[in-house]
Amino acid sequence: MTRGQFITFEGGEGAGKSTQLKRLVARLEAGGRKVVATREPGGSPGAESIRELVLNGAADRWSPVTETLLMYAARRDHIERVIRPALERGAWVVCDRFADSTRAYQGAAGGTDPGLIAALETYILEDVRPDLTLIFDFPPETGLQRALARPGAEARFESKGMDFHERLRAGFLAIAAAEPQRCAVIEAQGSLEAVEAAVWAAVQARLAVHG
Repeated sequence: MTRGQFITFEGGEGAGKSTQLKRLVARLEAGGRKVVATREPGGSPGAESIRELVLNGAADRWSPVTETLLMYAARRDHIERVIRPALERGAWVVCDRFADSTRAYQGAAGGTDPGLIAALETYILEDVRPDLTLIFDFPPETGLQRALARPGAEARFESKGMDFHERLRAGFLAIAAAEPQRCAVIEAQGSLEAVEAAVWAAVQARLAVHG
């Protein structure tokens, strides 16, 4: 059986990833593909329990290194129970955040040693790597306003301050620049339709998708 494709959505707070992920999933399914939509941290029962620990509470509840370890504990469970089995049965997996979020949030913005993050990637991800990563670029000030306005928002990372979110944006753009074959930057300030068109164009171009 042919392995499925793995697409990840990345970017700062309030960039519109979740809305566009749903639109892409609907479009892929309309083309006859089996699609698993999931998220991080979370996506499996164990990982969702860790999500509650990481995304709630005071901004300084966890150090960046502790956050990194928690994220990778959740990620490993998610890979074992959801992502790898779906890919192996030929389904497409579309995930709201994955390993690049740890590089950007805990690494570039939080200050965790990139060597630690790279080592965890090697041992935890193994062969599970995105075929395409869509990095949504959006002004942090506007994104934070959007994110904090959401009902029931998990606001721990939103409360870390503008300097953190500026570093975060720079971190994501650095990842895209370092891995241009895997990553496509999506300018997320346009209309929903314009951003959707940019996402679909990237999927078509990078993964040879038709229909």
